[in-house]
Amino acid sequence: MTPRVDFTSQEYFRDPAASLEKLREQGPVVEVRFPIVGRVWATTTQALADRVLKDSGTFTIRKDTGEVAGMRWWMPSIVRTFANSMLSMDEPDHKRLRDIVDEAFRRRAVLGMEPGIEATARQLADDLFAEGSPADLVQRYARVLPLSVICELLGLPQADRRKFMNWAGGLSRLTGALDFFRMLPNVYAMKRYIEAHVETVRRHGGEGLIAEIVRVEKEGGRISREEIVSMVFLLLFAGHETTTHLISGSVHELLKNPGLRDWLAQDWGRADLAVEEFLRFLSPVQFTKPRFVRRDVDLGGVIVKRGERIMAMLAAANMDPAANLHPEPLDLARRPNRHIAFGTGIHFCLGHQLARIEGKYALKALLQRWPRLTLAVPESDIAWRQRAGLNAIDRLPVVAGER
Repeated sequence: MTPRVDFTSQEYFRDPAASLEKLREQGPVVEVRFPIVGRVWATTTQALADRVLKDSGTFTIRKDTGEVAGMRWWMPSIVRTFANSMLSMDEPDHKRLRDIVDEAFRRRAVLGMEPGIEATARQLADDLFAEGSPADLVQRYARVLPLSVICELLGLPQADRRKFMNWAGGLSRLTGALDFFRMLPNVYAMKRYIEAHVETVRRHGGEGLIAEIVRVEKEGGRISREEIVSMVFLLLFAGHETTTHLISGSVHELLKNPGLRDWLAQDWGRADLAVEEFLRFLSPVQFTKPRFVRRDVDLGGVIVKRGERIMAMLAAANMDPAANLHPEPLDLARRPNRHIAFGTGIHFCLGHQLARIEGKYALKALLQRWPRLTLAVPESDIAWRQRAGLNAIDRLPVVAGER
């Protein structure tokens, strides 16, 4: 029997631990019905999530025919174009594409961006209520910071970030087949924009990671023009969307728990530790992409057959008591913290260093500037986007609070 869990419901997002525990009681791998994807196996333990993500010989994103596990027959061709990125590749194509951009995301390079990230966060915190109060923290702060950072990294004009915010806002609301067709104008607009910018860089040069990718192409690097467009789309969208929800979710938890906010504010040297716990507890990305099973395999006593599909449930892995003792309380001082919020294996998140630094300075700048920041609505009024697989608060209205 397929467990009935609505991964898009407010009940689930408000208390995911309860639903995840029920799933885990069904077994270490369970068959669920997931929006858009359909019927699919899902892991409920960290050990099995780790196994699925690391065993790329048994669990692959593509079939030998090139079919991508998450694609459905009715999806428009342009969606398939954007899916032609390293996130939807197995080896050796994954490594071929990742190597082109890997250097820009290494720790040394990201640490060099730290002063700029901190300065941007402080400026955005100063301007939080510039357009009035209450302010929606998601749109005025949590989305703008990572979007500004990734635009700078890619070499895209900051003046265009409003366009990106509107496009990304539509893409993060996908809940079913009809939404794919409703979002097509945004998708085509993004494709035209990226193609035009890449062509400008080809002809006139430029700065940033896009210019570096074009240089690799010109020097005979193994990347097609379609792959360049897909890569820029991936880096722009994935490079800010999940960090947006890490920041807004973290602030939400601190405003619900003033004692934790005060504990953090007493010593900002604790911020790195706190961000790791927010990553575990919130799991901004709840599931990985589906994978095909290449051979019959025993997963915790369940036989999953060749040709079936499986998803690693990161949210369940991070709340697995076998990996993190007493996982349900939010413990900002948790040590050790064995989360896999960034995945693992060959698809381990390229931007993990960047997300951690953005999360830390977003919290520090915001709460130093507005130490009494408060929700502007009852906590029960906070709602999440009905997007399965993404822990995304829709709006987070805040006021400055009393000093």
